[in-house]
Amino acid sequence: MTAQGAFITFEGIDGSGKSTQARLLAQALQQAGHDVVLTREPGGSPGAEEIRRLVLEGDPDRWSAETELLLFTAARRDHLEKTIQPALAAGKVVICDRFADSTRVYQGITRGALRGKVDQLHTLMIGRDPDLTVIIDMDPATGLARAKGRQGVEERFEDFGEEMQHRMRAGFLALAQEFVDRCVVIDGARAIDTVAADVTATAKAHLA
Repeated sequence: MTAQGAFITFEGIDGSGKSTQARLLAQALQQAGHDVVLTREPGGSPGAEEIRRLVLEGDPDRWSAETELLLFTAARRDHLEKTIQPALAAGKVVICDRFADSTRVYQGITRGALRGKVDQLHTLMIGRDPDLTVIIDMDPATGLARAKGRQGVEERFEDFGEEMQHRMRAGFLALAQEFVDRCVVIDGARAIDTVAADVTATAKAHLA
């Protein structure tokens, strides 16, 4: 948390429920009197939403990991400039469904040995980490079944299969150990309201 607001991100594998929990936290904090901006990645600004369609739709092999990294970084930079930074400067709580940790896992670990390049680009072009990151942990098979059950068009990463989901879960849990000062792992394999209560308590403790 900074004097200019608070930046909270949600991370986890596909189908973990993080998007639902991000929305429920936004509602809870608004009810508690906070001015909240709920956003997402890739996306969150007009330019970044255009890039979202490029990276989340189509054939799994449409882009290389290196190209994905550049696209996600471009989307994140626009999102940061147009949405995140102005909200934080106004003293608001920004809740973001995915941020740089997803790139560290998806392109930096599971899609190639690009973690060094991910961190270099993050330092050079983004330069901002969350104050609190909530990682919703979920069994990969369950998460994938949930994600595929949505039957949406943004399933490019889900189409890589369950093995990819296992690698992503391991990647997020490793990040929780690496960034222990800001990451909290919450068990997502419970009732939605139970998970939401833990998430809200965690967020309010940090905001306090």
